[in-house]
Amino acid sequence: MNDEKLPERIQDKEAKTLRQVNPGAEKWLYRPIQCLNHGFVYLADYLGDDNSIAQAARVSYGEGTKKVSEDRGLIRHLLRNVHTSPFEMCEIKLHCKMPIFVARQWIRHRTASVNEYSGRYSQMIDEFYIPKASALKKQSQANKQGRSDEELTPEQQERVLQLLKEDYQRQYANYQEMLELGLTRELARIGLSVANYTQWYWKIDLHNLLHFLRLRLDSHAQYEIRVFGEAIARILRDAYPLTYEAFEDYRLNSIMLTGPDLEIFKKLGLSEKFNGAEAFQLAMERLKNKRESEEFVEKLKKFGLLK
Repeated sequence: MNDEKLPERIQDKEAKTLRQVNPGAEKWLYRPIQCLNHGFVYLADYLGDDNSIAQAARVSYGEGTKKVSEDRGLIRHLLRNVHTSPFEMCEIKLHCKMPIFVARQWIRHRTASVNEYSGRYSQMIDEFYIPKASALKKQSQANKQGRSDEELTPEQQERVLQLLKEDYQRQYANYQEMLELGLTRELARIGLSVANYTQWYWKIDLHNLLHFLRLRLDSHAQYEIRVFGEAIARILRDAYPLTYEAFEDYRLNSIMLTGPDLEIFKKLGLSEKFNGAEAFQLAMERLKNKRESEEFVEKLKKFGLLK
């Protein structure tokens, strides 16, 4: 191939790198975003930019690089129509520090490469998650795995925080004593709380990262992992602005309508007035499931059809 046909950055023999440089990603390299009381997220490395996605898509039909305006339209088309493989051409590597219970939720996304801090090789650090008082909520009666909007009383909040701090101090003191007795690190750590902090390097492609964010930025996600999702989203907005814009429009702020949902909409008639009780009753008749019916009513509220 002649030099004239190579991209400008490759023709430039004085260039410091021949790789695609992403200015938005460069902005976040090695800049930690604090999460919770001791945690953080920072961008350790990346591969590609919005243009890389568009180029990967165009290779399917043999066309080269186009204008940025055309890249935007193509990226939106890809995301809107669930053409996912071009987004797998981009990757980011993050260094993250989080409580162990957050890490155990996080690791359920099995589409990344992970290397975690080891309590077998190294001593666990004396850092534990202390929630803010405002995060101490009562158990939700509707969602068995989440918290409600109802806060504990100030007296209850103070007592919970006191209990946590006392437990953490006792656990870590016992941990250190067992180490001093000569017990192996891999056993001494077993008495520590899942609120103890761990850290890892986490590398993932952009397609699977967007799926992670779709779930972890949702208002129903646990607050503690949502904080980390919001930090990662800040990085992506700058690193892949065209992709993130399309993600917000077609994934994050979208509503999925099921086949039964569409049937109910047709019966309700969007031009007619109806109340929540009527909509819920109709949903129950079709779906025969209380939770699914409640989710349908929530969709009506998002459409502005119910208060």
